[in-house]
Amino acid sequence: MSDQDARFMRLALSLGRRAQGQTWPNPAVGCVIAQGSRIVGRGWTSEGGRPHAEPQALAQAGAAARGATAYVSLEPCAHHGKTPPCTDALIAAGIARVVAPIEDEDPRVSGLGFARLREAGVEVTTGVLQEEAAYDHAGFFMRMSHERPWVTLKLANSFDGRIATATGMSKWITGPAARHLVHAMRARHDAVMVGGGTARADDPMLTVRGHGRGRGAAQQPVRVVVSRKLDLPQEAQLARSARDVPLWLCHGEDVSDDRRQAWQSLGAILLPCAMEGRSLDIRSVLAELAQQGLGRVYCEGGSALAASLLSANLVDELVGFTAGVVIGAEGLPSLGVMGISDLGDAPRFELISSTPIAGDVMHRWGRR
Repeated sequence: MSDQDARFMRLALSLGRRAQGQTWPNPAVGCVIAQGSRIVGRGWTSEGGRPHAEPQALAQAGAAARGATAYVSLEPCAHHGKTPPCTDALIAAGIARVVAPIEDEDPRVSGLGFARLREAGVEVTTGVLQEEAAYDHAGFFMRMSHERPWVTLKLANSFDGRIATATGMSKWITGPAARHLVHAMRARHDAVMVGGGTARADDPMLTVRGHGRGRGAAQQPVRVVVSRKLDLPQEAQLARSARDVPLWLCHGEDVSDDRRQAWQSLGAILLPCAMEGRSLDIRSVLAELAQQGLGRVYCEGGSALAASLLSANLVDELVGFTAGVVIGAEGLPSLGVMGISDLGDAPRFELISSTPIAGDVMHRWGRR
């Protein structure tokens, strides 16, 4: 791997990250076209997943694309979908070399894009910054390979692991800088998910604010509420905004027709999910979200939903914000009952990073 290949691939990956949270069900891809050391075109996947990154970069490059190298953050597609294959666009433009970090796990593409390019005489180099690309596309790959989205669980706690006082007061445990960062994290996910208890107690909006995002469906992550009975307040912020920003409600099969119709009339999308005992089967919930096209879900609790995800080994990344405040045992814990008696059965994660955030601490943990 040359220094130039690494530099341009790093740029292509950063361009793809600009589109994260806005391209589902397609992956967020970046593309850089270079003549030697000079960049002649750049592009990334547009809102809603098309146009793809490659044709946008080619359009910017124009005639300068002939004989150039295309750095693409994922194997170019080789199938006819709602747009023609990107491999054909690269070949037609006269691209001489394609550099990509990783093979696409979509069975319609996997390996076929690279093969099509090589058949046309295009030099193909793979494996450049493969680990970084695998992380960036983890949500798309998870949906393709495991039929569920990548789940990031965010917990914001006091130093002693509480999310509220005994009276329910929780605004604000962490400071404004940490909350601003949470909105940035929401923006890079396809959906923000909470449990019904959190929706009832906090009356959240669950939108991205303070990062230049509009209120339209293409600008905001889907809001997902997991509520077995759909017993959510219909005068709350989520209900009032359901026609403007997508609101999906995952519920059980025993909800009354009147309640279903009421939420549908407000503009919510209802997703019936299977039960596990008296609770919703969290695996069924995630499978349904993946079936709808979501690849990256940012869960913000509450305690019961977080515990169910952890107990089922369905958390891929754990993000904690810890504040320097102590509430005591009478406060509300951030996690519900998990039924762990043997420490060896407790979910464990590996530390990725720990960062001070203006008086709070953010720590990120990955699945072992």
